[in-house]
Amino acid sequence: MALWVILLCTLIALLLGGLYLLGAFRTRRPDEPPLDKGTIPWLGYVLDFRKDSSEFLKRMQRKHGDIFTVLIGGYYFTFVMDPFCFGAIVKESRSKLDFRTFASKLVLQVFGYKPIEASHSIIHASSTKHLMGDGLTVMTQATLENFQKLMFFNLSSGEEKRVWQEDSLFHYCYNIVFRAGYLALYGSEPHQGADNKEKAIEQDRIHSNQLFHEFRKYDRLFPRLASAVLPPKDKIEAERLKRLFWSVLSVKKSWQKDNISGWIRDQDQLLAENGVPEYMRDRFMFVLLWASQGNTGPTAFWLLLYLMKHPEAMKAVKDEVDKVSRENGQEVKPGSPPINITRDMLNQTPLLDSALEETLRLVTAPILVRAVLQDTSLKMSSGTEYTLRKGDRVALFPHVSVQMNPEIHPNPHEFKYDRFINPDGTKKDFYKNGKRLKYFNMPWGAGVSICPGRFFAATEMKLFVFLMLSCYDLELVNREEEIPAIDVSRWGFGTMQPVRDVQFRYRLRF
Repeated sequence: MALWVILLCTLIALLLGGLYLLGAFRTRRPDEPPLDKGTIPWLGYVLDFRKDSSEFLKRMQRKHGDIFTVLIGGYYFTFVMDPFCFGAIVKESRSKLDFRTFASKLVLQVFGYKPIEASHSIIHASSTKHLMGDGLTVMTQATLENFQKLMFFNLSSGEEKRVWQEDSLFHYCYNIVFRAGYLALYGSEPHQGADNKEKAIEQDRIHSNQLFHEFRKYDRLFPRLASAVLPPKDKIEAERLKRLFWSVLSVKKSWQKDNISGWIRDQDQLLAENGVPEYMRDRFMFVLLWASQGNTGPTAFWLLLYLMKHPEAMKAVKDEVDKVSRENGQEVKPGSPPINITRDMLNQTPLLDSALEETLRLVTAPILVRAVLQDTSLKMSSGTEYTLRKGDRVALFPHVSVQMNPEIHPNPHEFKYDRFINPDGTKKDFYKNGKRLKYFNMPWGAGVSICPGRFFAATEMKLFVFLMLSCYDLELVNREEEIPAIDVSRWGFGTMQPVRDVQFRYRLRF
């Protein structure tokens, strides 16, 4: 009889322990945000969140207000929707709110790279040196040369030049921008003598195109891989692709290239000096490729699409581009050499800057996450103070709380190319409830997790669009075609992608 009692007590203890681990007994403390665990133990709202993160968060905000804690896949996330609190969160010390804990797990899961303590500082130091200031001037020139290498190599002569060519806009933009960025960062095929130069350039075109197609395969798997919901067949494919990129981007092969960027070179050297083994540095090269090229092509697609759908915007931006080219002696004319777009020229385009910023507002949707390492107090703009519980995660989703907020951006679903500038060309301020906002658009993140390559990314996209508007006439094949919906499975991973492509056509202006 005693044995049965012991077994029964053991089973009850195991059951209670399991329920505790599943979060069944968690209750809201008096000073904590509203708690919503959903109806499914441990899973909580994971299915709703993965189905459509934006709609889920809007529903929770309507239900609970500007701060709430929800259970998602075994973790408690406190979402803060009040933009006046963002500064306190992104600037909080690592001892309380840590970005790296969450990021390290994700990078290991998705790319197979295990970060060292110095990884974050190495990336930021190298990006400051090579992707900003004078370093960015060098990268601008390298990227321009590769755009020209990919875009203008097969031009025919005479009137044949001005024949319309048709293509899929998303594929075209993503393909060209990815390849130009890849060649500028990771280097080009080595050659000896002028005779072999064209062969090396042709090899770069072939190799970068092949790499893009493999990258797109991985790109399609990425959201489910990051969420750990890939079916077995896709898991096998993801592993194959990871190993392919580890090999193609290996430091051994990279160091054999010509014109490898200082950004890539310095980071590999610093990791080696910090004792990171070669196989792990190969994996880091894949992290850098994704970080630098995973969002720029899709953003360029949206920007060109919005311009083609809004003739007034297209004319204004195109006139600005032509004016800058003309004033810098780079006007595109028949028989003229390839246009040389400098970093200085890209700094003279407030309308293009605003159109890009507006595109980013509409289509970028990162989720910024911090691990709560100790109980942390957070004061809302209403004056109410809450405690973020140790062991939870705090998250911001600026796309809903800021970027599509009609109080901050009137008619938020409309594309307004000049939304971010005043009539005199200066940058516009934004307000909520009459109070000026610091965080009114957050496509690059903020604080310690802000994208360190954001200046290069913006330059890359502006270069591409500048070239397209300078050198080509552009139009949609079907001018009445609606702008495609976004793929909601990609919420939280940067720039959103369309559910379908759009056909466009282009022809040389000269």
